[in-house]
Amino acid sequence: MWSSVSSSQRILSLWLQRLSTDRIARQRHERDDAPIVVFGKRGNLDLLVAVDCAAARLALGTGLALAQARAMHPAVIAVPEDQAGDARLLNALADWCQRYTPLVALDPPDGILLDISGCTHLFGNEQKLRHDLLARVTRFGFSARAAIASTIAAAWAAAHFSTVAIIPPGDERDLLAPLPLAALRLPQETAAAMARLGLKHVGDIIDLPRAPLAARFGIDLLRNFDRAIGCEDEPLSPRLPVAPYIAEKSFHEPIAREEDVLLTIERLAARLKLALVAHGDGARNLELALFRTDGVVKRVTAGTSRPIRDPAAIRALFVERLAALGDAMDPGFGFDLARLSVTRAEPHPEEQIGLGQAEDCAEFDRLIDHLSARLGRARVTRLIAHDSHIPELAASALPAQMTATIESGWDAFRRFRTDARLSTRPLRLLAKPEPIVDLLALIPDGPPARFRWRRAWHEVVAAEGPERIEAPWWNEDGSGPVRDYFRVQDKAGLRFWLFRAGLYRDAALAMPRWFLHGFYA
Repeated sequence: MWSSVSSSQRILSLWLQRLSTDRIARQRHERDDAPIVVFGKRGNLDLLVAVDCAAARLALGTGLALAQARAMHPAVIAVPEDQAGDARLLNALADWCQRYTPLVALDPPDGILLDISGCTHLFGNEQKLRHDLLARVTRFGFSARAAIASTIAAAWAAAHFSTVAIIPPGDERDLLAPLPLAALRLPQETAAAMARLGLKHVGDIIDLPRAPLAARFGIDLLRNFDRAIGCEDEPLSPRLPVAPYIAEKSFHEPIAREEDVLLTIERLAARLKLALVAHGDGARNLELALFRTDGVVKRVTAGTSRPIRDPAAIRALFVERLAALGDAMDPGFGFDLARLSVTRAEPHPEEQIGLGQAEDCAEFDRLIDHLSARLGRARVTRLIAHDSHIPELAASALPAQMTATIESGWDAFRRFRTDARLSTRPLRLLAKPEPIVDLLALIPDGPPARFRWRRAWHEVVAAEGPERIEAPWWNEDGSGPVRDYFRVQDKAGLRFWLFRAGLYRDAALAMPRWFLHGFYA
């Protein structure tokens, strides 16, 4: 028994009928009516894989041999297929389609799926949204069809095989019945095998027993039909994760000046602040999407050290980002839609104002945000402590826009070192300890009396140590032999931090070696 279920989901399927030839036509400088065909190697033959409208009117179609097409019409323009170029163009169009909904998925090789549930009221109704999308895509130079239904499969079938543009919920079965079996997205071999048995339309199999159909033609036939009428869910996988907070504004007249963009950012941030406050959150990462009138989408991202809500602070972040991007933010003929999204939010409860003079880190955090926005997040770093006694592994440089928990860990590490009264570390550590070739020590396990480093000899006048550092016992690969560190000073007043790797009394190991690891101010 075939049955359908009601669903509040609404899917728009956009089919770019001649994506390959439209891409080529847009790239050509000369404008003429010469037919365009795209060919590709299939086995040992060059076959047509795409044709434009002019070529279709000349009875040229996909699957025809290129040699035969040229014999029929010598003036045809034949271009080799570029699947990577088509994929890039499809991705760019899907990026632009996010102006209608954040839930956009690719339907390769020439389709895009949009989940427009809850978005149609922004454009009036489903008919107006579809009309606006097709009008813009056509203006960009693409041949396209679009249909809306409650399931992905039904919307796809209507866009490819039906003249019905909008299918009301529950009418999927009536839509599919007169359509060919290819509307169920079946393999060509399966559809041909069913056609030989007289099963050519979807309606021919609706009342047939399910078990024999599955046994003869595979379970995919039943699954595709169930998905089309809504008996089985078919999830849509968005290209990009959906931001938890979004605010956008469209413009009747496109904007191009940076001042107008920044003013729009501040106004959108004010709208986001209301939602953030209501949920007790703050923004950690933001994204600004600017939709140009020619279909190009410009995206700018910014991060923060701590959760923020202040519209002026958010505007200041993008001032730095836009200044850093410079000419890359070419507005073209202007932006007709701006969207500000909080791609990452964190809890940000209201803070109580203290009576004492507590340290305020707001200005420092603001400085980090501005520098990170201008120079790049990876170029503004801070040292983060790690659970290791090996000096070169005890800390790492990570982006300064880190969470407060990491800062607390670093503060705790510094307090531990102060309380334990461990020896001070040099201000400058070499990225990798450098070997000392020539060294003289008065006693085997004692500090050096004289050593040569980088072709210069240093006479030691004072030394302190050793401080022994060993690799953890559970580390079987062993971060090297035991180290004895010394702080030494030469006659010129230079102070070094060097160590001996290994012990002379350990006969099982090779001869100990000396390394220079850092310098004291």
